[in-house]
Amino acid sequence: MNIKPLADRVLVLPAPAEEKIGGIIIPDTAKEKPLHGTIVAAGTGTKDEEMILKEGDEVLYGKYSGTELEYDGVKYLMMRQSDVLAVIVK
Repeated sequence: MNIKPLADRVLVLPAPAEEKIGGIIIPDTAKEKPLHGTIVAAGTGTKDEEMILKEGDEVLYGKYSGTELEYDGVKYLMMRQSDVLAVIVK
């Protein structure tokens, strides 16, 4: 990964939106933005806040969290550690 977040930021690869529900195919305009994804890069934290998230963590985040960016044709979200609501433990 050529992107390295600074301070308490993380780079999240959002999970793909669902294409079908039951037998109904959902058009692109009606798909809901996914609210979970995988962290692909994490900063080192700040002097006041330790970075507890790490690469590979599956996380839940708010609907309007983060800033969307595209790199090499892949869409990511850049957000602060505090925007992450929970880590999914499997």
